[in-house]
Amino acid sequence: MDHIEQDNPKKDLPFNNLYLLSGLVNGNNAFWMYAFTILLLIIGYLGFGSLLTIPLVAKALENGVSLKELTDNSSLLFDSEVVKLDRNVILIIQFGLFVFAAIGFLIGLKFVHKKTLSSILTGFQKFRFDRFWFAFFVWGVLLITVVLVQYFSSPDSLTINFNLGGFLISLLLMVIFMPIQTGLEEVIFRGYLLQGLAQVFKNGYVPLIITSSLFGLAHMSNPEVRAYGWPIMLAYFVCFAMFMGAITLLDEGLELAFGIHFANNIISSVLVNEPNSVIKSYSIFESTSSSPYAEIVLWFCMSIATFALFRIKYRWTNFKLILK
Repeated sequence: MDHIEQDNPKKDLPFNNLYLLSGLVNGNNAFWMYAFTILLLIIGYLGFGSLLTIPLVAKALENGVSLKELTDNSSLLFDSEVVKLDRNVILIIQFGLFVFAAIGFLIGLKFVHKKTLSSILTGFQKFRFDRFWFAFFVWGVLLITVVLVQYFSSPDSLTINFNLGGFLISLLLMVIFMPIQTGLEEVIFRGYLLQGLAQVFKNGYVPLIITSSLFGLAHMSNPEVRAYGWPIMLAYFVCFAMFMGAITLLDEGLELAFGIHFANNIISSVLVNEPNSVIKSYSIFESTSSSPYAEIVLWFCMSIATFALFRIKYRWTNFKLILK
């Protein structure tokens, strides 16, 4: 990826999409800069972040879990029943990993690429908060509706296990830190890498496929994968990423995808604690049974409804924005 000079307005630009153009004309875009910045992110997540997991490893070993079991299934470290720690303590550690990763990434973005965060958040001058909150509201209403329908139609599948003190602390932690967790994933997969790969392939659809696949692979260590099998969970994560990547390209910014992702994670965690979920908080309901196939069908229906609403509201007509 060659450096693109910002002061050369006569240079032919390969994209019609403002979002892809934003990645092209802002800052420096040499390949080694992308590799180095991703390395900084990994160092933050696995290097500094691993210091946070030392207490979890110690507690797991103390409670009879072997190193081999932890190596084979790292998600055991974040299971409160295994390490015998409060769910909120584990939440802090989980979110801390993303904080360190975000710091590493932002160092690379600012001092290596010399890019602004805004340039990989949106193709417009400012982040469009109205779009973010609208997407959050739409997806949130759909999630709440699904959970209420499930509770009243199949009460045996959900039980109320409400702990007010624990719930309020969980909610506070998620309000503070979950925007960092979901925001970092969106910025990396639907922003930074999508824009960077677009400069290689000179289109949007190939980077969309690649980044969606990477998003799916990045979630293969989640406990849901071990519980339900990697084929169905990989398909789910990749399809979810494709959906959010497509609306990012069509809307020429991350706002809608970020709003959906944030709503999906925080509202799901607030409402229902799933036994195989990667994030276990003090929620209103505890799930006693779940079907990944039913959840994927519901997600598919929610995605279709959301996409249709966005298309009408924002008058999407130029679907070539996904291509170029």
